[in-house]
Amino acid sequence: MRAAVLSDIHANLPALAAVLAEPDVASADAVVLLGDIALGPMPAQTLDRLAELGDRAVWVHGNCEREMVTAFDGGEVPGPFAADAAGAASLISQPHRDRLDGLPLTVTLDIDGLGPVLFCHASPRRDDEMVLVDSPVGRWAAALEGVEAATVVCGHTHMPFDRLVGRRRVVNASSVGMPYGHPGAGWALLGPGVMLRQTMYDPEAAAGVIGASGYPDARKWAEDYVLNHYSDAEALEAFTAIARDG
Repeated sequence: MRAAVLSDIHANLPALAAVLAEPDVASADAVVLLGDIALGPMPAQTLDRLAELGDRAVWVHGNCEREMVTAFDGGEVPGPFAADAAGAASLISQPHRDRLDGLPLTVTLDIDGLGPVLFCHASPRRDDEMVLVDSPVGRWAAALEGVEAATVVCGHTHMPFDRLVGRRRVVNASSVGMPYGHPGAGWALLGPGVMLRQTMYDPEAAAGVIGASGYPDARKWAEDYVLNHYSDAEALEAFTAIARDG
């Protein structure tokens, strides 16, 4: 089995379309959707496009799936992104909401050349745990406690990496829709090895589509995450503070 890993799409439909058009994604046996799929400017269209993958799609939930379902159901979403969750939830239907509800926290697939690979959004124990490329081995060991797979693939922090942690390989597939530190859309191809990939697309055209989406502050979203990108240094500084506090 070969798998394309698409994490943190964040309802950036132009970026998703560019990645799905990649020959290596089109020919992959599985397309692993590694959470934070639809919280962003074009959630309904993104979910509809991914539904077209049928059984090739392997869905994993992230913190944003939980937050969108809560917002759709009229519940209170804690944290700084409550308004974003409510804005995205207002643009989806009940079937979309039901698609996001109850997705697994982890999925394990047998990948050619790698053997069993565990896929999760943030960590195998939490959908919002902040473990970084430079997090101490002890922190990683705690996050991966009980995991038997020799390879773990995650997302959540929107920055690609491939490192060893106590003889276990940990890969971050970056982000399709909101990458930090690099342009384009980030994703990973697994089998027989691990390849971290970037797909370029037209940012100006994408910003125009996103700006007309009806999502609150869609033009500002496109400016921040499509026309410009936060650097990896900025993101690591912010995430290190969150990890320290959490």
